[in-house]
This record gives sequence, C-alpha cells and structure tokens, in this order.
Amino acid sequence: MSSSVQHLQATGSAMRDALAKQDWAAIGELDLQCRLAVDAAMVDSRDEEELRGSMENLLALYRELVTVCQAEQQRLASELIQLNQSHQGAKVYQLFG
Repeated sequence: MSSSVQHLQATGSAMRDALAKQDWAAIGELDLQCRLAVDAAMVDSRDEEELRGSMENLLALYRELVTVCQAEQQRLASELIQLNQSHQGAKVYQLFG
C-alpha cells in the first residue's frame, strides 16, 4: 500500500471520528487535508483497485457528512426561529408592560 493511500485512509478515519464527535472545527481542517491526500494519492498510487476502494470509502464518508450537516443545519435553523419568535414576544410584552 502506498504511503499516500495510507495517509488518505488515516485522514478519512480521523474525519469519521470527528464526525462522530460532531467536532466541526476538526472536520473543516480534515477536509482540507483529505483534499490534499486525494491529490497526492491520485498521482502516487500505482494500485488502482486499492485507490478505488479508498476513494469509495471516502465518498461514503462524505455522503454521511453531508447528511449530518444538513440535519444540523435544520436543527440550528429551527432553534434560531424559536429564538427570534421569543425575542419578538418579549418586545410585545415590553410595549404593553
């Protein structure tokens, strides 16, 4: 196994761990590292099957990441809407209180 493919797999594993913890800052950094690792693996890897398997695993991880991010975005949007409604309700009480 080439070192670039090993690095790609290690970066993907670290990103999966960060996703499990919902460590968004780490995911952002690991995403950049993943992109660089993909570029390096595409150039360095001589074993197409090994590279294909690693890339398929990474693709599945990114699909999962997008799904989790969309759910988190919806949760935060709902939370912001509730906060805004509460804030507007407080303004009404202040006007008549």
